[in-house]
Amino acid sequence: MHDKTKTLKKGSIWKKVLIGLAIVMMVLVMALAFFSVFIYRENIPGRQEGFAPLMLAVEDFDGLQRTEIPFDSNEEQKLMGYLYQKGTNQKGVIVLAHGFGDGGHNSYMDLADYFATNGYYVFTCDATGTDQSEGEGIGGFPQGTIDLDYAIRFVKTQDQLKDLPLMLFGHSWGGYSAGNVLNFQPDVQAVITVAAFNQSSDNFEVVGRQEAGDGIEVMMPFVNLYERIKFGDYATKTALEGFSNMNAKIMIVQSQDNEVVPMAYGYNLFYEQYSKDNRFQFELYEDRGHNHLFRDETYINEFLDGMNTYVNSYSFNDDETGEALRDEAKTSYILEHLNLEKWSHSLEESIVKKFVEFYDSAL
Repeated sequence: MHDKTKTLKKGSIWKKVLIGLAIVMMVLVMALAFFSVFIYRENIPGRQEGFAPLMLAVEDFDGLQRTEIPFDSNEEQKLMGYLYQKGTNQKGVIVLAHGFGDGGHNSYMDLADYFATNGYYVFTCDATGTDQSEGEGIGGFPQGTIDLDYAIRFVKTQDQLKDLPLMLFGHSWGGYSAGNVLNFQPDVQAVITVAAFNQSSDNFEVVGRQEAGDGIEVMMPFVNLYERIKFGDYATKTALEGFSNMNAKIMIVQSQDNEVVPMAYGYNLFYEQYSKDNRFQFELYEDRGHNHLFRDETYINEFLDGMNTYVNSYSFNDDETGEALRDEAKTSYILEHLNLEKWSHSLEESIVKKFVEFYDSAL
C-alpha cells in the first residue's frame, strides 16, 4: 500500500511538471505570436504620401489626358482611380499597379504616358492608404491584390473599357499584386511583372532576414497566420498559383543586383517552373537595381545626390519640427535645381519598348 501511494505521488508530480511545462510553452508561443504580429505591424507604416514638390503632373506630358474616377474597394473605402489616354478608340486597356513606399501611382505617370502614346488606355489607382485614396494605411501587402482586384472589377463595368483586351502591369508590390490577382481575375490577355515577389509575406521576410538573420524564420508562421486571418484568401494565394490559373502571356522582369526583392523570392521561382512554357518571356538584367529598373538613372541619381548633400549640410532634430524643416530644405533645393523635363522623362527606351511590343503581341 505504501509503495502504491508513493507511485501515485510520483505520477501526480510528473503530471504537474508536464502541465507546468505545457503552460510555459503555451505562454512562450503566444508571446512569440504577439511579438511577431507587433513587429509586422510596426514595419507596415501608416499613410504613404508622395513628396509634393517631386510629384509629376499631367501637364508634364504632351497630349496626355487624365480622368479621375473614384471607386470602392473591399471595405467601401474610396480609392482614387485614374484613366490615362491619348485620343479614343485605343487598342486595349492596361491596369497598372504601383509599388510601395513612395505614395500612390504618381511616380508611374511617365510609364502611363508611354503606354497611352502607344495606343493603350491606362487605368490605375492610389492603393488604400496612399495619396488621394482613403485609409489610415495599407495594413499589409495583400491589400494591394485586393485593391487591384476591385480596380479590375471596376474597369469591367465601364462602357469605354469593358470590351477591350485587358492587360496588367505591376512593379515590386504591384508586381506581386498583378501575379496574385490572377487567382481571382484570370481573364486577362497579358501580364508584365517587374521586380515582383511571389507571396505577400516575402517582403517582410527579406527585410527581417537582413536585420535578424535566420531568426526571422521562427516569426514567419505567425506572420502568415495573421495575414490569413486579416485578409482571407487574398493572403493564401501566390503569384505562381495565379500564373497557373490562366492562359495569358506573361513577362517576368528582374535585375540580378536587386536587394529589395532578391531573385530567390520571385524571379528564380518563376523561372524554375515556367522557363520552358512558351507563354512566358523572361527579361533578366545585371545592374538595374529595384526602384528604377526601367528608367535611366543618370539624372535621377545626380539630382538626388545633390539634394541629399544639400539637406545633410544642415542639422535637424529628429522630431516633427525637424522633419518639417528638412522638407523645407528639400523643397528649396528642388525649386532651384530640378530639371523638370529630365525628371519626368527618364524612361529607358530599350526596356519600355519591349513592354509595348509584348502587349501588342498579345492582341
